[in-house]
Amino acid sequence: MSGVWKLWSIVRNYVVFKMSSAPKMHDKKVKDVQRQVKQWLESGRSTHMCTARPTWQTMSFRQGIYKKTFTNIRVNLVDVLEVDTKNMTVRCEPLVTMGQLSRTLQPLGLALPVVPELDQLTVGGLVMGTGVETSSHIFGLFQHICLQYELVLADGSVVTCSKNENPDLFYAVPWSYGTLGFLASVVIQVIQAKKYVRVQYESYTNIKELSARFSKESLAVDPHQFVEAIMFSRDHGVVMTADMVDEVGPGGTFNPIGKWYSEWFFKQVERHLQNFIYGFKRPVVEYIPLRDYYHRHSKSLFWEVQDIVPFGNNLIFRLLFGWLMPPEVSLLKLTQPEVVARLYEKAHVLQDMLVPIEHLENAINKFHEEFEVYPLWLCPFRVRNEPGMLRVKTGSESQMFVDVGVYGVPKANNYETVPSTRRIEEFVTNHNGFQMLYADTYTTREEFRRMFDHTLYDKVRESLPYCKEAFPEVYGKVNRSVRK
Repeated sequence: MSGVWKLWSIVRNYVVFKMSSAPKMHDKKVKDVQRQVKQWLESGRSTHMCTARPTWQTMSFRQGIYKKTFTNIRVNLVDVLEVDTKNMTVRCEPLVTMGQLSRTLQPLGLALPVVPELDQLTVGGLVMGTGVETSSHIFGLFQHICLQYELVLADGSVVTCSKNENPDLFYAVPWSYGTLGFLASVVIQVIQAKKYVRVQYESYTNIKELSARFSKESLAVDPHQFVEAIMFSRDHGVVMTADMVDEVGPGGTFNPIGKWYSEWFFKQVERHLQNFIYGFKRPVVEYIPLRDYYHRHSKSLFWEVQDIVPFGNNLIFRLLFGWLMPPEVSLLKLTQPEVVARLYEKAHVLQDMLVPIEHLENAINKFHEEFEVYPLWLCPFRVRNEPGMLRVKTGSESQMFVDVGVYGVPKANNYETVPSTRRIEEFVTNHNGFQMLYADTYTTREEFRRMFDHTLYDKVRESLPYCKEAFPEVYGKVNRSVRK
């Protein structure tokens, strides 16, 4: 089923883009959203509104139960609308995926400055929620490469916003989770791309040394284009720095990790660490095709697939069926029995916590104490001192954070789903950090408003017509009581 769905999506999106039919249909599709919103207005505004997109189609393993009682608005906005090579932008609809965008831009020699790794992440999810990638220490989060938003508001009107046009709305949209209006299109910055990425792997067996190296690379005045790290235990991990290049150079090996038979990327990284432990002390250099690098974690969904398809990295399986990987998360959710859903809730962690980079070592120790989940993903990102839900508290122009991604089965002896997550949330809040909201959120409303700055958000909700009647607050869509 996953294979058929992927094939149909690729062919369909290619044909639509080549025929340039998407821009012609966009206005018609937006008018249909307006029509449905006006019907809600005329019917008495007795419920909140949300998109009709089933929650099993999202990348989050949780499903929003609020959709059962809200008025569902059909939003069929799935296409790349225009690539403007003169102004170096791409305009696309909110349900366009990262895989779809990178596949469209690559033949043109272009790329997004920030490409969150998983193929099925959508533009709308990354705008209304958040998105981070290993270039985020330079460019910031996905929202920071977005130049303009088009929205359908609760009164049925269409509005565009940017830094110069309706700036309050523009800065309030990121992290708003569809509680200000329905996103209709986004204009995103693009950059010139090169064919390959030169990746250098440096292994460490000491948390202090790894944290110091990771922080130094993230904060460098003239940084590498890409920086990330994978921790395989509290003291063992690999720091990866990378840059785009036009050719495969000397002193490294060519590694096309996007081939269907390729070993999962994180397993290749782990092998570099093992070789280091056994005496091969020099950094390892590889050259990876650009699009393969961008989606290096897609095939194994970072490392989640090892719990879903335990034999998925077996050589025979990869040779025969690797082209089908990964299974679509949406189909996994659709076919997931209730007992498996309960098991995931009790014995599985899926969290991204964002903390200032100076607290990295303390964060790793705290996550080890509460969860002990490995591998652990580390990705640096810059938060600009701009209005919005994320506010820099240092007074400087920007502040460097690190995304600590925890995905897997906890091994900590004292692990309990709610108490352990609550203690992590408290740690993050006390260290002026943030929690990605696709995952389980156990904070109270007051704690949530302490974590995120609602000043501009509240002001915009008050100013937009019917907004508070049409949509709940962000907390009303992400807290644990409205998800299963």
